[in-house]
Amino acid sequence: MADEYDKKSMKEIEARNTLPQSSWDDFDQFVQDYKYCATLRHNKPYVSYIVLADMIKAGWRRSAEEIE
Repeated sequence: MADEYDKKSMKEIEARNTLPQSSWDDFDQFVQDYKYCATLRHNKPYVSYIVLADMIKAGWRRSAEEIE
């Protein structure tokens, strides 16, 4: 995990650090899922990290299986 953390941008680290450490895994997974979907749709993995952190603070959590 240390290597993965080293690859994070400053914006991602700053947004992640606004969350309690217990939410970091949720944030990291959300970022990866969002990057994947953004790349599929727009050919770019652009992410607004602070918006994802805000969504986790608002209560977002993965709660279901994927829909095909």
